[in-house]
Amino acid sequence: MTLSLLAANCFKAASRRSAFGRIGTVGLRTLTTSVTDQATGPEEPKFLQAVELYFDRASKHSTASPDTLRHIKSTDTVLSVTFPMEKNGKTVMIRGYRSQHSRHRLPCKGGIRYSSEVDLQEVEALSALMTYKCAVVDVPFGGGKGGIMINPKDWTDAELERITRRFTLELCQKNFIGPGVDVPAPDVGTGPREMGWIADTYRNFYPQDVNGAACVTGKALSLGGVRGRTEATGLGVYYGIREFLGYPEVQKQMKHHGKIQDTTVIVQGFGNVGYWASKFFESNGAKIIGIVEHDVAAYNPSGINVEQLSLWRKEHGTFRGFPDAQIISEPMTVLEAECD
Repeated sequence: MTLSLLAANCFKAASRRSAFGRIGTVGLRTLTTSVTDQATGPEEPKFLQAVELYFDRASKHSTASPDTLRHIKSTDTVLSVTFPMEKNGKTVMIRGYRSQHSRHRLPCKGGIRYSSEVDLQEVEALSALMTYKCAVVDVPFGGGKGGIMINPKDWTDAELERITRRFTLELCQKNFIGPGVDVPAPDVGTGPREMGWIADTYRNFYPQDVNGAACVTGKALSLGGVRGRTEATGLGVYYGIREFLGYPEVQKQMKHHGKIQDTTVIVQGFGNVGYWASKFFESNGAKIIGIVEHDVAAYNPSGINVEQLSLWRKEHGTFRGFPDAQIISEPMTVLEAECD
């Protein structure tokens, strides 16, 4: 079985966010923080373990040799760095990671996220999924992923710029970034601004690289970014579900008419991906009845106006107080609400 077919089976793995921070009993790859421990029960696999579990299940349908499968499954290389950053007169140690799961095709491709939940096993798991996603659609990239263990809301813009540039410098020094090596992109907590800082730092480190602007994607249009990049991932979510609903066997099992029109939808997350996915579903006739964020959820069985909710959150910083939906203080309960 080719890597693409194997990856198609493997990508059935359900992604669960998790994070590391203390040393576990079986080595560095199983480090966990309290966030992960709270999100998973003692008998449940962590994110990386779940990805590898589904890979093992998929590999049973492969004709590849066990040695080849072990090679495909293993992460090629991981970079872990720490560096000091001054904040309020104190020195804070910042930890960052970059994982290159597979370099069978270059460059490696995958986002960089800023979150206090970032950890090594999450970065490894996400880089593996990037490998499999690229293989499924035959995009000639290897899988990569990176992150810095910070909450962006705790840092000023100037501090975030210094952190981003210092992390990029570490990537440059270790040869973990470059147009033909490893190309980061925006992810949770990052966007065009951070990608611009990365590109500028790379250009200063490698001024002779005529392709330096290609060291990162997701840049602002004025810096060579691509039109449509901002909404692309959310649009991909919409297209994926639209095609999924088109299968007769899916319609039969779900007892669904197979159309986006009049389909009720609950969205987890209202960042860039969640916002645009919600917009595309809404504009094509679906009814967004619930949107779940990390602190609260908005719920209205008659439908939520996505743009009005977005403008409210931009003005108030939260869903709380939004007049046209019920605000649920236990957001995860909305994920279990009835919908299509």
